[in-house]
Amino acid sequence: MSTLTKPPAPAEEAPPPAKPRKRGRLVPYWLLLPGILWLLVFFALPLIYQASTSVQTGSLEEGYKVTWHFATYWDALGDYWPQFLRSVIYAGAATILCLLLGYPLAYLIAFRAGRWRNLILVLVIAPFFTSFLIRTLAWKTILADGGPVVGALNSLHLLDVTNWLGATDGDRVLATPLAVVCGLTYNFLPFMILPLYTSLERIDGRLHEAAGDLYARPSTTFRKVTFPLSMPGVVSGTLLTFIPAAGDYVNADLLGSTDTRMVGNVIQTQFLRILDYPTAAALSFILMAAILFMVTFYIRKSGTEDLV
Repeated sequence: MSTLTKPPAPAEEAPPPAKPRKRGRLVPYWLLLPGILWLLVFFALPLIYQASTSVQTGSLEEGYKVTWHFATYWDALGDYWPQFLRSVIYAGAATILCLLLGYPLAYLIAFRAGRWRNLILVLVIAPFFTSFLIRTLAWKTILADGGPVVGALNSLHLLDVTNWLGATDGDRVLATPLAVVCGLTYNFLPFMILPLYTSLERIDGRLHEAAGDLYARPSTTFRKVTFPLSMPGVVSGTLLTFIPAAGDYVNADLLGSTDTRMVGNVIQTQFLRILDYPTAAALSFILMAAILFMVTFYIRKSGTEDLV
């Protein structure tokens, strides 16, 4: 007698996935709203106001009106191009010095510091606990005439070299380009060290061991492995150093002279003393445009377009 088998029961269909609620989809945008409002109120709106100010004409007594006077840009650039060039040179020199000083220290912290790593990192950021103004004023004492720094430079005959380069004047360091560059380098050095350390710390140490197993010299390992892998930190550090240094005016005002004025000093004077608001606004936009162009060109040439 044959046994009748029951046909298999049809498999139950899985219920369709529940659609996310509309409110849940909007949560990320609500979280972004405070930041967007902050940028809108404190960045976008002032930028638009400055743009309208730069094309105004008039006077403080009669008031300023928007007349679309774009010639202000050409006049500002023609009158103050030496200060623009000086800002780029000083900021570039300070950035190079920060890289030369910061890379070895960041390398030491990442690979050789051991249990002292946290202490050295605290010492790197310790200057931020002091006012920027006080730190800059301290350099007036460090570089004072007749001080130990000037005496050491004189004894080593280094002032003869800096005088020939135009960085110093006679036996003085204060009120010279060298003093301004030293102040910029000191104040922005942590902005170079921290990105470099972050980039170097992510490098797998086994890559160095592999290079050694392939009989690579330490210099070859650094050139072929370490430095290329640390390029994101180099690019980030140079940008974080160059951009604020190019617009700085405190170091040039306290450590320099009328011959070392940067474009930031001109903008400050135009805004607060001469009260020529259109020229000051035009100078600000020229500076932003120049920095944006140089930064974009630099990032693309360095092969890190993902940072743009």
